[in-house]
Amino acid sequence: MKTDLQLDYLFDKFNILHKKHWDKKLNTIYGAWCINKPDLFFVFMNPTAKNISANKNWSWICAPRLGTKNIWKLFKWASIISAEIFDKIQSMQSIDWDPKFCLDLYGSLSQNKIYITNLAKCTQIDARPLHDKIFKEYLALMYQEITYVKPRIIITLWNQVSSILLGKNIKVSDYTINQYEELKIENKIYRVYPTFYPVWQGMRNMDKAIMRIKHISDL
Repeated sequence: MKTDLQLDYLFDKFNILHKKHWDKKLNTIYGAWCINKPDLFFVFMNPTAKNISANKNWSWICAPRLGTKNIWKLFKWASIISAEIFDKIQSMQSIDWDPKFCLDLYGSLSQNKIYITNLAKCTQIDARPLHDKIFKEYLALMYQEITYVKPRIIITLWNQVSSILLGKNIKVSDYTINQYEELKIENKIYRVYPTFYPVWQGMRNMDKAIMRIKHISDL
């Protein structure tokens, strides 16, 4: 599906890796929202079947976090989405998400110049960890995604994604609110902020993640 919300020229390459690494009955989930110089470029780990757009019957674009709840708490408290949209997300079941609501959500994210993606696009049935070698197979495509989108700032969620993207061992707990890494792709240097991933057991780090993202947004 051609759209100005996603980099469709990369779809075929992502689909090949999806078929190699996970369930062919689930859709590949691609990065989405502001694809032209977003202020914040969020990199998560990989999608799961909880995303409503992973379903083969889904009629709109396959994009991160659709039909889920937890991560939107971070985006709401970091003032990335409105309280109205957040409240609606929390009141909905995944089957209640439809293209119209997703467009409303997109409008909120686009207005705030946000792009959301996963390092690995292979959708898995559940949240079991992926091996580093699978993430590394996506690294060249991730660099292409970054180069095309041209984000002002990249935010990587949790240690594994941060380490693989930056090519060195990263512990997000070692970073102060101001500290960042630099990632050079071709001739351009991007600022990368490794950040806590505040879901499940990481919920205890929600305040730290919110403070860091708010600080980054104000830069």
